[in-house]
Amino acid sequence: MKAIVHTGPRSIEIREREQPVPDDDEVLVQVHSAGLCGSDAHAYTYEDGYEWIPIPRIMGHEYSGEVVAVGDDVTDFAVGDTVVEEPIHDCGSCFQCKNGQPNVCQNFEITGMHTDGAYTEYTTVHPRDLHHVPDNVPLGQAAITEPLSIATRAVFDQSRVTPGDTVLVEGPGPIGVFVAAVADSMGADVLVSGLGKDTEYRLPLVEALGIDTVDVETSDLEAVVDAQTDGIGFDAVFDTTGHESGIEMAIEHVRKGGQVVVVGLPGAPSEVFMTPVVRGEVELNTSYGSTWTNFEQAIRLLSEGAIDAEAIVDRSFSIDEPTAAFEAFLESETCKPVFSFADY
Repeated sequence: MKAIVHTGPRSIEIREREQPVPDDDEVLVQVHSAGLCGSDAHAYTYEDGYEWIPIPRIMGHEYSGEVVAVGDDVTDFAVGDTVVEEPIHDCGSCFQCKNGQPNVCQNFEITGMHTDGAYTEYTTVHPRDLHHVPDNVPLGQAAITEPLSIATRAVFDQSRVTPGDTVLVEGPGPIGVFVAAVADSMGADVLVSGLGKDTEYRLPLVEALGIDTVDVETSDLEAVVDAQTDGIGFDAVFDTTGHESGIEMAIEHVRKGGQVVVVGLPGAPSEVFMTPVVRGEVELNTSYGSTWTNFEQAIRLLSEGAIDAEAIVDRSFSIDEPTAAFEAFLESETCKPVFSFADY
C-alpha cells in the first residue's frame, strides 16, 4: 500500500508498505481522507520539541475512513462503518485519566508520531479510539473532526462565550479558523486577526465563512477594537497564534472582567505584566487537545451543517507530491490541506 513517510527534516517520501492485519482487539480502517495540521508541519521540519519522533514514520493523525475488517473480539464496530479516530490515546491509569482529564494524560501516545499514522491506505485502530460518522457527513468533511474537536473544547468547555458576546480570535491557522467558526455558530460576534502573509489565503477564507477579519500589520487594531466593541474591549480573546506575543496582545484587547483562552503553544517564553490582569479581573485560561465528548460535539456540528467544512477543506494537493502541501502550509498559502486516499 502507498504511504507518506517522514524520512528527515523537511524530507518525506512516498513508499510502499505492507497492508496491516488487525489483531483480535483491533479494526482495519481503509483511509479515505487525511488532513495536515500545524503539528504535522512542525514534525515535518523536525524542529525542537519534535525531534523525538522516530523516523522513518508514516505521518498523519486527522483522518476519516471505512471499517473493512474487524478482529474476533470487536463488537462495537462492523465492516462498512464510517469512522474517525481520536488520535491522542490516553493511558487510562494515570492520575489525570482517573480524574476525568484524559486530554492531559501523563502517558499519552499520538497516532502518526509515537506510532505509524494515517497518511496511507489502511491503518489498524483499537475500537475505543474510534467514533462513528453519521451517513449525512461525507468522509471528505469528516477528516476535519479532530481539529474541530479542539475548537469545541476551547469554546464550549474552556471559555464562557455566549451568544452575542464579542470575540477576538488571534491567528487564522487551522485551529483559529475552527475556533472562530464554532464561536460564530453559537451566535457570537467574531473578529479574526492575522498578519500580512495571511491576506492571500487564510483571511479571505475566514471572510468567506462570513466572519470579520483584520490584518494587524496594515490596520489600526485599536480603532478596530473600539469599533467592534464600542470601546469596551472583547468579552473573550482566543490566542491560537503559537507566538509569545499572542497572550500579551490578548490581554491588551480583552475587556475588564473578560476572558483570555490560550490555545496555541508559544514557542518562546512570554513576559506578561500581570497588574492590569489582576486589576481588571481578567480570567486567563488554557485549552489543550480534546475529549471524547468534544469529538462527538464536532461530529454533531458537521452533521447539522453548522460548520462550512467544504469552504475550509483544501483538496488541491496530491498525495503523490505531499511536500507541496507542507511547504504551502508553512508559507500560509493554504489552511487545511486534506489528502485523498479514496482513489488508491
